[in-house]
Amino acid sequence: HLAESGGGLVQAGGSLRLSCAASGGTFVGYTMGWFRQAPGKEREFVACIMWSGGSTYYADSVKGRSTVTRDNAQNTVFLQMSSLNPEDTAVYYCAAGSVDYGSGPGTREPLGYELWGQGTQVTVSS
Repeated sequence: HLAESGGGLVQAGGSLRLSCAASGGTFVGYTMGWFRQAPGKEREFVACIMWSGGSTYYADSVKGRSTVTRDNAQNTVFLQMSSLNPEDTAVYYCAAGSVDYGSGPGTREPLGYELWGQGTQVTVSS
């Protein structure tokens, strides 16, 4: 079970920190990802972090203004986003995947993840 929190309404230029708490099982070795889906658009990759925390990957649209981290002891992953703009408005989903695709395309594809949270709405006003 994955549960996101931290979404809300923020003004353009502001920041948010999303959290994803994992429960109901062990997530040892899992890659944790963040995706988002805006109305009328497909779900898209935002960022992910490997189990070790040593490797992170970001979508070009958020690179340089987002940081993904994880606390394995607490089974929690975080997404810190800054310099938000209206194009960041979407439902943000946390996902867990048991296969380590490394830098391969599977890391950035929704099909690369087996478990999903319900999502948290992020709305950026101009």
